[in-house]
Amino acid sequence: MPSPGPAADRAPSRADDLAADPTPRVQMHSDAGPVLHLSGRLDIAGVATLRAGLRDVPTDAALRVDMGAVQALDTAGAWALAGLAARLDAAGHAVTWENAQPAHADILDRVIQSLPDDQESPPPAQSLTDRLETLGRASVAGLRFFAELLAMLGLFTDRLVRAILRPREFRLTALVHHCHEVGVKAVPIVVLMAFLIGVVLAFQGSSQLRQFGAEVFVVDLIAISILRELGILLTAIIVAGRTASAFTAAIGSMKMREEVDAMHTLGLDPAQVLFVPRILALLLMLPILGLIANVAGLFGGALMAWIELGLSPGMFRVRLVDGVGVNTVLVGLSKAPVFALIIGVVGCHAGMKVQSNAESLGRMTSAAVVTAIFSVIVANAAFSVFYAQIGV
Repeated sequence: MPSPGPAADRAPSRADDLAADPTPRVQMHSDAGPVLHLSGRLDIAGVATLRAGLRDVPTDAALRVDMGAVQALDTAGAWALAGLAARLDAAGHAVTWENAQPAHADILDRVIQSLPDDQESPPPAQSLTDRLETLGRASVAGLRFFAELLAMLGLFTDRLVRAILRPREFRLTALVHHCHEVGVKAVPIVVLMAFLIGVVLAFQGSSQLRQFGAEVFVVDLIAISILRELGILLTAIIVAGRTASAFTAAIGSMKMREEVDAMHTLGLDPAQVLFVPRILALLLMLPILGLIANVAGLFGGALMAWIELGLSPGMFRVRLVDGVGVNTVLVGLSKAPVFALIIGVVGCHAGMKVQSNAESLGRMTSAAVVTAIFSVIVANAAFSVFYAQIGV
C-alpha cells in the first residue's frame, strides 16, 4: 500500500477551504444547545452578507457563538454581532462568545460597550387623576397669565391718568414717534390687504349671486363684510403681527441690556416711559388704520364689481348709501380701541418677561404675536355675539 505523500500533495480538505475562503459564513448547529459557527472575514466588505446571515438566527434560547474560524474582524462586523447580542438580550437570553482571538474579543467588547443605551420606555398611561392635575395646572397658569395682563392694563391706565394730571411728565415726542411707527408705516400693507379682500369678496360674491339674478346685492355683501367685520379685524391682525412683535423685541432688548434697571436707577418710571407712548399710539392709530382699510376694501370691491358685473361706480355708491347705515361703520370701528389695548398690553407684557438671553427674546416675541392675534379673534367673536344679542 503506497504511503501518503507530503502535505502539499494532498487534496485540500473542506475545513481548509472554509479557512481560506474570506466570505463570511454563518452556520447553525445544535450539538449541545444552539451553536453558531462563524468563519471568513467579518469586515466592512462582507458586513451585508454577515447581517443577512444573522437575520435568521433564532432568539428563543441562549446562544453560543464559535468564532474560532474568523479570519478578521473590524468594527463593522463587530457592530453586526452586537446587533445579534442586543436581539437576544431583548428576548431575555444570553450570548456566549467562544474561541475568539484576543484582538477580536477586544474589538467586540469595545463595540458592545459603545452602543447607545436603549431608548427610554414610553411613559405610563395617565390616570384620570393625572389628567385632572394637568388640566388644573394649565387652568391656573392661564388664569395667572390673564391676571398679569390685567395688571399691565391697570398699570397703563394709572400712568396715563398720571400723565394727564401732570402734563410735564407726558412724552409727546415718543408718542409721535410711535404713531409714525405703528400707523404711518403700516398704511401700505393695510391698504393692499383691504383692497385685495374687497376684490375677492366682489368676485366670489358675484359668481354666487349671479345664479339667482341678485348681482346688485353684492354691494351689501361687500359693505357689511368689510365695514362690520373684516376691515378692522384683518387690520388688527396685521398690526398685531408687526407691532406686538416690535414692542416685545424693543422692550425685551432693553431688559437684556439692563436699560430698564438703569431707568429705575435714574428715577425714571419704565411704565411711563415705555408703555404709555406705545399703547396710546395704538389707541390713536388703529381706528384710523381701520377707516383706511374700509375705504380701500370698498374701492377694491367697487372696482371688481364694475369689471365683473358691469356695476358702475355711481350705482355702487347709491346702493351703498341706501343699503348700509352709519351703525355698520360704527360697529366695526368700535372694536378698534379694544383691539389696540389687547395688542399693546400683550406686546409690552411679553417684553417685560424677556430674560437675559437671546433665546428668551425670540420665544417671547413669537408668543406675543400668537397671543395677540388669538386674543383679537376671540374679542371679535365676543363683539359679534354681543351686537347680535342687542340687535345692532
